[in-house]
Amino acid sequence: MPRGQNAAPTVEQINKDRITLLSEQYWASYALQRRAYDRLVVDEIYIKELLGTNFNLRRIILLEFSQYLENFLWPNLNPDQERREYEFEKTPKFRKLWKLICKKDEKLENEELQTTIFERTFLRKLAEKFLQLIENIQSINNTDQYPFETVIYTERFLELFTDIIVQLPTRRFFNIVLDNINFVIRCFLSPFIKSLIKNNENMDIEFIQTSIRKKIQTENGEEEIEQQATTKTTNLFHKMLTNFKFYSNFEINDTTGETLTQNEMMEKHYEKVLQLQKAIFKHFRDEMPTFPLQNIQTIDKREILNDEFDKLSDEQLKSISLSLQPPIQINNRELLIEVLISEHEKIQSHLELINTLPLYPTEETIWDEDIVPTEFYNGETCLALPKLNLQFLTLHDYLLRNFHLFRLESTYEIRQDIEDSVSRMKPWQNDATIINEKTDQTQQQCIFGGWSRMAQSITNFTIVEVSKANIGELHPSRVRADITLVLNTRANIKQEWENLRRHDICFLITCKPLTKVGTTYDYRQSFIPQVGLTYVRGCEIEGMLNIDGRVIEEGVDERPVFSGDTRTWRVWLDPNQYQVDIQDTLNGSEDVYDTFNIFMRRKPKENNFKAVLQTIRDLMNTNAVVPDWLQDLILGYGDPASAHYTNMKNKIPTLDWNDTFIDVKHLRASFPDYKIRATEDDRSKHVPPFKLTFCDLRSKGEHAGEKLIILEPYKIPNRGPYPFNKPRQNTVRFTPTQIEGIKAGMQPGLTLIVGPPGTGKTDVAVQIISNIYHNYPDQRTLIVTHSNQALNQLFEKIMGLDVDERHLLRLGHGEEELETDKDFSRYGRVNYILKKRLELLEKVERLQKSLQVPGDLSYTCETAAHFYMYNVLSRWEEYLSKINQSNNNLDILINLFPFKEFFSDLNYNLFDNKQTFENNLEIAQGCFRYIQQIFTQLEEFRSFELMRNGSDRAKYLLVREAKIIAMTCTHAALKRHDLVQCGFKYDNILMEEAAQILEIETFIPLLLQTSDQQGRNRLKRCIMIGDHHQLPPVIKNMAFQKYSNMEQALFTRLVRLRVPTVDLDAQGRARASLCSLYNWRYKNLGNLEHVLQQKEFKTTNAGFVYDYQLINVENFNDIGESEPIPYFYQNLAEAEYIVAVYMYMRLLGYPAQKISILTTYNGQKFLIRDVLNKRCGKNPLLGLPMKVTTVDKYQGQQNDYILLSLVRTKAVGHLRDVRRLVVAMSRARLGLYIFGQVNLFESCFELTPAFNILTKRPIKLYLLPNETYPSMREEKRDQSIVHQATVMENMPQMADFVYKFYNQKLIAYQEQKRQEELSRYDPERDLPYDPLQPSIRAPDERIINENSIDNLSNEQIINEKNSSTEYIPSRQQHQVSGTTFRHDPNIESSTIENRDDDDDDEDVYDPNKPTLFQKIQPQISNTTEQIQSTPMNVPSDTTAPKKIQSDDEPTDASEDDLNKAAIFRSVFHQDNEMDTIPALNDEN
Repeated sequence: MPRGQNAAPTVEQINKDRITLLSEQYWASYALQRRAYDRLVVDEIYIKELLGTNFNLRRIILLEFSQYLENFLWPNLNPDQERREYEFEKTPKFRKLWKLICKKDEKLENEELQTTIFERTFLRKLAEKFLQLIENIQSINNTDQYPFETVIYTERFLELFTDIIVQLPTRRFFNIVLDNINFVIRCFLSPFIKSLIKNNENMDIEFIQTSIRKKIQTENGEEEIEQQATTKTTNLFHKMLTNFKFYSNFEINDTTGETLTQNEMMEKHYEKVLQLQKAIFKHFRDEMPTFPLQNIQTIDKREILNDEFDKLSDEQLKSISLSLQPPIQINNRELLIEVLISEHEKIQSHLELINTLPLYPTEETIWDEDIVPTEFYNGETCLALPKLNLQFLTLHDYLLRNFHLFRLESTYEIRQDIEDSVSRMKPWQNDATIINEKTDQTQQQCIFGGWSRMAQSITNFTIVEVSKANIGELHPSRVRADITLVLNTRANIKQEWENLRRHDICFLITCKPLTKVGTTYDYRQSFIPQVGLTYVRGCEIEGMLNIDGRVIEEGVDERPVFSGDTRTWRVWLDPNQYQVDIQDTLNGSEDVYDTFNIFMRRKPKENNFKAVLQTIRDLMNTNAVVPDWLQDLILGYGDPASAHYTNMKNKIPTLDWNDTFIDVKHLRASFPDYKIRATEDDRSKHVPPFKLTFCDLRSKGEHAGEKLIILEPYKIPNRGPYPFNKPRQNTVRFTPTQIEGIKAGMQPGLTLIVGPPGTGKTDVAVQIISNIYHNYPDQRTLIVTHSNQALNQLFEKIMGLDVDERHLLRLGHGEEELETDKDFSRYGRVNYILKKRLELLEKVERLQKSLQVPGDLSYTCETAAHFYMYNVLSRWEEYLSKINQSNNNLDILINLFPFKEFFSDLNYNLFDNKQTFENNLEIAQGCFRYIQQIFTQLEEFRSFELMRNGSDRAKYLLVREAKIIAMTCTHAALKRHDLVQCGFKYDNILMEEAAQILEIETFIPLLLQTSDQQGRNRLKRCIMIGDHHQLPPVIKNMAFQKYSNMEQALFTRLVRLRVPTVDLDAQGRARASLCSLYNWRYKNLGNLEHVLQQKEFKTTNAGFVYDYQLINVENFNDIGESEPIPYFYQNLAEAEYIVAVYMYMRLLGYPAQKISILTTYNGQKFLIRDVLNKRCGKNPLLGLPMKVTTVDKYQGQQNDYILLSLVRTKAVGHLRDVRRLVVAMSRARLGLYIFGQVNLFESCFELTPAFNILTKRPIKLYLLPNETYPSMREEKRDQSIVHQATVMENMPQMADFVYKFYNQKLIAYQEQKRQEELSRYDPERDLPYDPLQPSIRAPDERIINENSIDNLSNEQIINEKNSSTEYIPSRQQHQVSGTTFRHDPNIESSTIENRDDDDDDEDVYDPNKPTLFQKIQPQISNTTEQIQSTPMNVPSDTTAPKKIQSDDEPTDASEDDLNKAAIFRSVFHQDNEMDTIPALNDEN
């Protein structure tokens, strides 16, 4: 609404308004007499009040207020006849329902009946009105242009109808209505669509340029925008109508909702054609003598049907149509013929369409704005895209929508890579021309003025094989080609190209540029006209060729050495796409495969789309069986609580809870709503572990249905005499909600656990896995997570519980990140088992010798089994019989024990005469269990002994031996085919980070196995753990993210469907004060007791008045955020402020590994890294923080102290998403310091709850520089010391303060070192001490600082003569010194090219990793990681330290000391003399 028009109207103005006067005459409910409905009134209101006012919001509100729609429009839409009898015959129950409806109608009064009829016929009337519109629409000035508003309306209308028919409850009835009025066919036959089809070729040719012109000329005038948008959106309407037609004929029984198989669809089609043949044979045998007698497959083609129907007159066509069931009554000949053809032609199934669809995108798809919108999509227009709603028609529909969206999202990422790589190569048009050998025509040559790391120009491209098509297929079975490149690049880039692996996806690109040599690429202009991109085709690497022209096999120890730079790869092309291209070539088009001139590769982590698409396609081609109890929920139907364990038929009342509870008190606190009774009266025996029986889960028997728990304590049998035989115990005291989550996870069915930050999701998951492992030793559990990091955290905790490590298996490439020396990969586990087998056989040999049994019985697992059966077990049974006859004689028990010599390696007596007979018997039985376990394991390892192939052993381990298998969702999607082929089976699945996993990547792990003999899925439990209030899956394209709702995870959708959840309600990560910044987003999130009691949470952060603060950062030199390239936001002031605070913390003694720096944008991440490298990277006294990354990448991680940069100063940006805010606020345990422009973010409505809390504290940084880490000050004293704080007004003051503070610390530190050297001085051995001379020590002697900040052993102090640090102050105002952020596609800039960097491994803190400067000068000795943390003799006035002048130097400082005092100088310090001090490595 324009400014000045937003004043609210008065009552008097409303009463006098024309709309109010009309309402009192025609439709007002309070009017005593109303005039009859008049259509002219509707037209008048639309023309004058809506169109005439340009849809003024006030006029619309006034119409709504007067109830214009409810009282005047809807009741006056005339009802019409509906087709019913045919449907009643097909579904007799509908007739009964209709009769009941008619009886109810008879009881209604006339007005109520009219309202009811109106509601029933509303959608049909709406559809007919729409058809009238597009059938009678007139183009503008007899051109192909149509009014913009009309086209937008048709798109929105079609979007509404599509949403209606893709959901079963509405589709069931509405699809019949649309079919009855021939909605789809009439749309296609309308002039509106015919004009599009007529000019389709021109539109296809001009489409890309048209859409680009629109983007470039957005600011050039409304008329041009409107015209271009009309052209584009009319094309979009045609695509949306095609999608609508597809869903109107979808393979589903609209009544029952069951999926129709290919055979059922074929039978349905044959019935229709057969009915047509019978009608023609009966009435028009002479006119069409052969048609009724022909085979159906020969006449169900559109061309044949059209030819046959054209022969008939109008009357004959009407007679045929009336004799069909249901009868067709249409007077228009064209429409009637089209309806008859559409009803009887064979329609290609969606499976056939998918199977023939190329998996690689082409240029037509990649730059089609209607299906792959650019990043500028604002949500105001429709798109020809499927949506991931709450409900789906069938599993095939579910897979189909996900297939298309995943393919298009991958296409968008591929487009970004192509635009980046090709623009860097700078393709230019060469003035010279060459002759095409095939066509004998001249063609323009392309030359490249730049280079790209990820793309190279093609020297030669040759198709080397086109195999014959398989039976039943039209395309070749395989197409292979050779690609030759000249890798005239740096050695490391050449190595990257040579490391292309089998199955890597690459792209072949054709550029025919029209730009002249020397033209600069402008990223603000459209891409295609600048580079002349013409074709894009995908391919898959088979391998690199050797000098003999053969593919080099992977796994060869030594790769051949090549001479020169020429390399050739053999690739597989897409056979489907090749068939299409060859057909176009035969029809006169250019041969695509003669034109390629660029070969592009992609990053491996982003290049797995083809394997995932292939997996989805395989699922659609197989009879994917989802568990019965889960299928309806996945489709979005049925009772949301149907899969909850309380509603499952096979729920289990009694379960072993193992070590879940710490003690009985913990058990009682965990079930406050239950009564607890024990089977054992002796309370001293009420110690864990427990077996619990929940009587409310019993369907019959004693106490069935009561809220009663029967407690049965038991003792874990003695497993052996060695310390490692003692079972590992859980030490976590779970909360009642965590216990409920564990209980639900142990029961069959679906369990959703919502875990806010710090609530112990991983601990709950690990305990569920452990309890399932002990309760069901024969069942196998699959663990799936989104990231390798989360999977490794989970796996490391599982190893800490009582789970035999031989049953653990970790799949994928992340196992090397596990913080353990053990290898849990497939081959690592095989090696472990083979090694374990040898160890066990050695024990068998020792046992054999102890029993004095002759022979070689420990050679194999088989001989060991015989030894156990005939020598070990027999002796044990004999021993037990003697004990039973001894009348509990302790001497007999001890003296006759047959394995005493075997356990002679113990450093204590095996039996104790002072203990009771029962205790000693338990020891003996434990020893036998230990021996028995040896032979049990050898029996399990027996198969590995028989198999000689490592691959077979790995498959056997996966299929039979492993009980707990862990992998990422990506690995599951990539390797599903291999897992199914090898017979992988599992009974339970647990998904961590479920709210971060794409819908399809959550669904695929449910189907990693084939169905059992009864055709059922053996899955018994599905546990999903996540937090839908944190960030969803990453979708780069905004259109797919918002319009198609692709960012919705299956976990989130189930929560929205009201599936019961267990909400964890107590966090133990952060201070209670920090938790208050995000706990408002959750139901009842509180704090665990240790957060309120432990010392680290009660003491404050050293050097800071507050444990969290929002620090206001004003624009520096009138510059706030900057944007060197689109969406690459940076803020230099915030970057400098954050780095200064980080340095301040390091000077106080904070360990670097306890500090992480986060930001909301990639651009700021790279800027902060550059500032850190300048300020701290070369200074071993400061070092780099644990991590510098974005908030999105840091989800799931935490650190003690977080410095957060909000970056934006013009608009809030994507922090407006509350889920991102929750992640940002919840990463810190002890301290959170946020830097941003306060007035911008505090005014954002979505952020209000958090920023209201933050702004209660000062927005200027309050420091206490006299403190050192760790702090001893308690949190309650904060307010009493505010007046003692040093307040930082702005960023320049902070930078200057830290510079002076650094010098103070350095002088104090140097003095302390000198005192240490004096204390080491020995006058009898050493020369007289001279403070101006180098320190007195042996050349290799190192000074140890016992009070070092991290208390690390062997920590070293800086060797002053060898190590050096450098600081180059920057006088530039807009960028960090030495760093340029301008985007040049020809410059390989890590800052720009890697702006989507997913690999943050370089940020991980490693105290043993050399600093950047140490990498440059490896001869430098190891130095300390940080400055000494104990209090130093620093002057109390830290805000104004004494300035060190060059003419007033301390006499006890060396030249190196003076240089070090100058290395940290603020970029804003005005002392020009200090700028002349050279860096340490400056020889001048």
